[in-house]
Amino acid sequence: MPNHTPSATDRRRLVAHYVTDLTRLAQAYTPLAAVDVLPARYEDEDAHLVVWVPDGTRARDLERLGAMLTERSTAILLDTGLLILAGVYETSQQRQRSASSEGAGAHTL
Repeated sequence: MPNHTPSATDRRRLVAHYVTDLTRLAQAYTPLAAVDVLPARYEDEDAHLVVWVPDGTRARDLERLGAMLTERSTAILLDTGLLILAGVYETSQQRQRSASSEGAGAHTL
């Protein structure tokens, strides 16, 4: 864990830097991946990314990308104290989520 607590401005800059870092990692592994940063965070999260990969992506590739993002997120947490979570889903899951959210009157990304 870091030895000092960064100011709010420094913390926002660090979060933005590491969100970009994780986004680049996801897109380097799966160039057609799209990344959303969720506006609603829970508990101690500093950011939450959702990575959308093309439909038909092999399960082992989904798992590998998820593991890579988890490993990097853990390193970021240990180095900086920032908690940035990431999930990996196929694009069709986004459409399913949007359709179920619209039926409930919720806003989608």
